[in-house]
Amino acid sequence: MSPAFHKLWLKVTAIIVGSFGPIFFLGTMEPTLEPSRWSLDLLSWPLDGATTYASADTRFLSALTGGFLVGWGVTIWCLSNRVYDLAPEGVRKAVVTGAVAWFLLDSAGSVASGNPSNAGFNILFLLLAVGPLWRPAKTYTNTTLEQTA
Repeated sequence: MSPAFHKLWLKVTAIIVGSFGPIFFLGTMEPTLEPSRWSLDLLSWPLDGATTYASADTRFLSALTGGFLVGWGVTIWCLSNRVYDLAPEGVRKAVVTGAVAWFLLDSAGSVASGNPSNAGFNILFLLLAVGPLWRPAKTYTNTTLEQTA
């Protein structure tokens, strides 16, 4: 993979992560909570309508989750624009490590809370979010191929 492709994929990752923020933000208000409720119902498969947003505590947790996800997405976007050229491997490793940390804790919590289907969805999101970032970028200088360190 080239550094340019890694930078592009960092933006894809930022969009994947950050796009969940507005969905969960909508769960903070009764008139707009259906996308959040439906998302949680889907992630706790099967789609059965059992997931509700009736509790004010759930709506508050949705606000916190939405904020963290938007913030994480914006951080990844900024890393791709402002830091990647200076430290491509540092940015790549930071994003991959953060995604793996999310995956492990979110999946363990999903299983512990009786929603193991979300761990399966998490595998898909992890693969999409990290994509080619699993591998170091390769830079092309003159006619030789060098691994960035």
